[in-house]
Amino acid sequence: MKSYRKELNFCTKTRRAYINITPQVEAALSESGIAEGLCLVNAMNITASVFINDNESGLHRDFEHWLEKLAPEKPHNQYAHNGFEDNADAHLKRSVMGREVVVAVTNGELDFGTWEQIFYGEFDGIRNKRVLIKIIGE
Repeated sequence: MKSYRKELNFCTKTRRAYINITPQVEAALSESGIAEGLCLVNAMNITASVFINDNESGLHRDFEHWLEKLAPEKPHNQYAHNGFEDNADAHLKRSVMGREVVVAVTNGELDFGTWEQIFYGEFDGIRNKRVLIKIIGE
């Protein structure tokens, strides 16, 4: 069995963002030379997420509105965590959206369902963050 590891780096210009990282994951899979196995993609920061969904801008706006209702950014003093940083809402949003995804690799391709794409969700941006891609298989 082979394994392959790659990191993606992000520094968004906004506090929150949704970025389709499917092309970067597909490129990593191609680089790996693995044809059958599993591909793990996970956020390496507690205020960011990796998830699978449809690449549709209306849906991304819906995520933003829904998450802001669940865990509004402001007022910052509503959260016990906030003190040195004002990112408690980002921690909660990440908990809802998830840390990672695992996608089957079949015949050298990500084995997606209809419309599935991999996204990086940023909830406390404007600073450097990482995403890990780990592919194992043959």
